[in-house]
Amino acid sequence: MNSLFLAVGAAVLYLVAYHTYGKFLGSKIFKLSSNAVCPSKKLQDNVDYVPTKKPILFGHHFTSIAGTGPIIGPAVAIIWGWVPCMIWIIFGSIFMGAVHDFGALVVSLRNQGRSIGDLASEVISKRVRILFLLIIFFLLWIVVAIFGVVIAVVFKVYPQAVLPVFLEIPIALWLGYMVYKKGGNHVVLSIIAVVIMYITVVIGSYVPVVMPTMFGIGPIGLWVIVLLAYAYIASTLPVQTLLQPRDYINSHQLFVALGLLSLGVIVAHPTIVAPAVNLSPKGAPPIWPMLFVVIACGAISGFHSLVSSGTSSKQCNNESDALTIGYGGMLLEGMLATFVIIACGAGLAIGLTKGGQTFVGIEAFNHHYASWVGGTGLGNRLSAFVIGSANMIESIGIPHNIAVTVMGVFVASFAATTLDTATRLQRYIVAELGISIGVPAISKKHPATIIAVVTALILAFAKPSGTGAMILWPLFGASNQLLAGLALLVVTIYLARKKVAIFYTFIPMVFMIFMTGWAMLINLNKFYASANWLLFSIALVMIFLEIWMIIESIVVLNNVYGKEAVEAA
Repeated sequence: MNSLFLAVGAAVLYLVAYHTYGKFLGSKIFKLSSNAVCPSKKLQDNVDYVPTKKPILFGHHFTSIAGTGPIIGPAVAIIWGWVPCMIWIIFGSIFMGAVHDFGALVVSLRNQGRSIGDLASEVISKRVRILFLLIIFFLLWIVVAIFGVVIAVVFKVYPQAVLPVFLEIPIALWLGYMVYKKGGNHVVLSIIAVVIMYITVVIGSYVPVVMPTMFGIGPIGLWVIVLLAYAYIASTLPVQTLLQPRDYINSHQLFVALGLLSLGVIVAHPTIVAPAVNLSPKGAPPIWPMLFVVIACGAISGFHSLVSSGTSSKQCNNESDALTIGYGGMLLEGMLATFVIIACGAGLAIGLTKGGQTFVGIEAFNHHYASWVGGTGLGNRLSAFVIGSANMIESIGIPHNIAVTVMGVFVASFAATTLDTATRLQRYIVAELGISIGVPAISKKHPATIIAVVTALILAFAKPSGTGAMILWPLFGASNQLLAGLALLVVTIYLARKKVAIFYTFIPMVFMIFMTGWAMLINLNKFYASANWLLFSIALVMIFLEIWMIIESIVVLNNVYGKEAVEAA
């Protein structure tokens, strides 16, 4: 298939979905009201609760949920064929992911900006609150540690991205100061900031920064330490000081990157050489149910519910903005995942150089995706997208080295956004856990953040290289998608208590819990067969917690609808 048709077709479907299904959910199911007082105004403290204009919050929300998730997942899953990937990306994001993100945001907006885990106690029962919070803590523990590794790997593979990524910090600080302290026009100032940032990209492409080995710690380990120290600072500053302006810059960077990729697709319009369907790639797990776990952020991701209910709900200025931010943000992520499929399935075929030899066409794809193991290394996952994208961008006249830097900075910047947002979210979770177990001292900003960062650092250095988070990586996909199902469970019960139709969240909830449970059982068998008792034990506990929460929820739903049946009789 011509990649141009795929890109245009996906874009049209997303636009139609937003203006039909999305607006239907907003008006008929969640019944958004522009007159409702949001937590950002009711609880305004100008640190976490900050009323924020829709375009700025959209940028912060989108870059927080995106990260490298919609890149890594599709870049791996395309080995099963581009058709099943695109079916899941398009329909999953429209009917599941966007509903999930939107629902979590609305429920949190109507409950003082509380996290989805905290809300479980009120919506389901008090017994599941700590269980839910522990599941979220575990997931964020992996996210914070693993995204430190992701950025470190990007810096090692693409050292030309280091300078632009770090220079973006003072640019963002300047933007935040000019907008919030001086009252400047955020559109004009952000354009200036983006222009300056791309000047640093050009400079960075000629000035790579290579981290040496020091104190017996390798480059990746040292970068992880630096990045976690940055995450501590960024996540404790007032949100409008660094996070919002930097994410706003990154949202512009996204549109620039998508624009460049769109032009590349129009000019080069490479043919997708990846197989349409490949049900049995060498060494790969079964496509059912693993496709729905591997492609997470591009279709639905539990992490998004933490962003929606953790940071975005505390900054939303008007309840009616939730449709654009929650539902629209997920559709845009689906579009990004579509471009990843095009970059890996078509752009890579323009030219792949390895070991001094250049491969083109189907040979390039087959060389990179020779087997599941060969295509799943973190560096390989990212390089397929970066190289494929750079090939398409080069077709519009941009030098290849600058195109590679542009995409390397794009990946690292989005991963950094997820890193500090996840650290901030973990701080909230630690604080909520502290209150739940009667230790209020750890609920304060700095103690909670120290716990968030230090636990991630400990996990990272479970291996001397700083890649210790990879030990738990096999559990990340299933635990993330389990959280998506459980978040939909909370939203469903919220709607049931409000006497609103639950069909639109109930079906996605059942699908995700079933598929994730199936995937977790496959993993459990794998961990048992390999005698990996650490992962086996953790997976077994998570399955137990999932079953417990489902039982509690069935009891609640039975009480809600059972009472209605009695009253009707």
